[in-house]
Amino acid sequence: MNKFNKVRVPILVISDIILTNLSFIVGLFLRFSFDEKYSRIPMQYIDNYRNTAIIITIIYIVTFYFFKLYNSLWKYASVNELVSIASATTIATVLSYIYGKIFMMPLPRSIYIISWMLIMLTVGGVRFSFRVFRVAYFVNKGQKNVFRNVLIVGAGSAGAKLIKEMQKNKELGYYTVGIIDDDKYKKGKFINGIQVLGDRNSISRVIKQKRVDEVIIAMPSATQSNKKEIIDICKKAKCKVSILPGVTDMLDSISPVSRIRDVDIDDLLGREEIKLNIGEIAGYLEDKTILVTGGGGSIGSELCRQIANFKPKLLIIFDVYENNAYDIQNELKFTHPDVDLRVLIGTVRDRARMEEVFDKYRPDVVFHAAAHKHVPLMEDNPQEAIKNNVFGTLNVVQCADKYMAKRFVLISTDKAVNPTNVMGATKRICEMIIQSMDKRSKTEFVAVRFGNVLGSNGSVIPLFKRQIQNGGPVTVTHPEINRFFMTIPEAARLVIQAGAMAKGGEIFILDMGEPVKIVDLAKDLISLSGFEPGKDIQIVFTGLRPGEKLYEEVLMAEEGLKKTAHEKIFVGILSDIDYDVLFNQIQGLKDVVNKEPKEIKEAIRRIVPTYRECCVAEEQCAD
Repeated sequence: MNKFNKVRVPILVISDIILTNLSFIVGLFLRFSFDEKYSRIPMQYIDNYRNTAIIITIIYIVTFYFFKLYNSLWKYASVNELVSIASATTIATVLSYIYGKIFMMPLPRSIYIISWMLIMLTVGGVRFSFRVFRVAYFVNKGQKNVFRNVLIVGAGSAGAKLIKEMQKNKELGYYTVGIIDDDKYKKGKFINGIQVLGDRNSISRVIKQKRVDEVIIAMPSATQSNKKEIIDICKKAKCKVSILPGVTDMLDSISPVSRIRDVDIDDLLGREEIKLNIGEIAGYLEDKTILVTGGGGSIGSELCRQIANFKPKLLIIFDVYENNAYDIQNELKFTHPDVDLRVLIGTVRDRARMEEVFDKYRPDVVFHAAAHKHVPLMEDNPQEAIKNNVFGTLNVVQCADKYMAKRFVLISTDKAVNPTNVMGATKRICEMIIQSMDKRSKTEFVAVRFGNVLGSNGSVIPLFKRQIQNGGPVTVTHPEINRFFMTIPEAARLVIQAGAMAKGGEIFILDMGEPVKIVDLAKDLISLSGFEPGKDIQIVFTGLRPGEKLYEEVLMAEEGLKKTAHEKIFVGILSDIDYDVLFNQIQGLKDVVNKEPKEIKEAIRRIVPTYRECCVAEEQCAD
């Protein structure tokens, strides 16, 4: 196919030369062969044509060139090109007639009319034949679904631009069957030749009637709840759904087709973008030195992206995993070239390294996101959870106090509430560390607690997507298991906002919305991928893993819950924890950290009385 592309222009030029001259010859034949006054074509007209043929051919080829008929073949074989062919042929025919008149070598006017029709048909036919040839080529290559029937939802400027791009680039494989829009005045109207077939209530009917393979939601300015309603309709119709991104992502210089993405579960949540108190946040981030531990991770890297928007004096990314740190460094250098950035490699477990970082840079604000977070792995490796989560956090907290950081924000988890696993229990100890340290330090220590983050490293959503791509099955631990979910940007924004509200010692709890059943997430992802759950893609239940709850909680009973100035952020009542007592208990963990997991867990329980190890078979351990 690529070899053919190299010779396509010469082939077209030669083809047009032959077809143009053949059209005039056939025109002469048709004009005189059916006229009873002539037994043959008059010699005068044969001579006139012979003497003008070269110039006429040049006129046509040059005109075709100026109308860009040699820039594309099958790629642009559409209604737009048909108009171009008609216009070019008309102008070339008029110029040919004028040339013949001026140089006294005219042909009968009927010849020009006949040749005009023949040239338009043959030249256009050749170009449209390339489209047929391309389809046949791909079918022979086994790509039978080259063209997908697409239904566009949204008859605004984004939808119109998308349709135009699809029509222009046929090799993309989209065939637009219609448009859906809730504006009743647009129903029945045509946009770029495609009819508006109805409102959102017509989606299911149109999908069946038009045999739609994919629905593309082209409403970048619509609210998340509005998009969610449409996604739910498409989901019930068992049709693959894609979406155009938000207005801020729609750049005029980028093709809208290239911006189409699959619908994610965060689209299904239907939550609107978090509104921040910009002035309040800027007050503690702008022109400050900010340290983000675990800055290369899912939450840490998003925190760095958000913080960079507030013009910090210096942003320090600290991470033990160099690849992730390198990725976010390159990204921020491109998106925020004016931000002074330092990327430091090291582990929070190394007290000497932390002392070095704090002594050299003296951060004003610390976001502590470095932690081991995978529940099953920490059940098998409790000593590493203690070393990283507990001792690592203690190192960073003590350095923040020693070097007089103004504010310290701990990233915590809902698994710290009445923990049933080592990871959650160690994060609860981290909360206790910052609450107790806050009482004796000039640094304001706070924690921010939230649930599962969609799309984070190791989260369930990427796993489901990979399983669906591989044809299934999709694995879920238990049919009743549910979780609170939040998107990465949502979580990062609220963490930063909570940091601005800190007075010291609080545990801020983020509004995660309603808990979602994991099996429902799996079914939604399967449906939105164009498959039927249980038929095309199976769902297999594998059983609860060690330390895993059926249900997560967001606060402890004794904490209570109070509103804050931000509707999405709540705060728990401060706990009375003595730092010296807690410090001695934590030092005691050093004596058991390298012993058997059973002894380690027993030592954790002495610090966190609400920690109760959850057996896999104990399905109601969260009650």
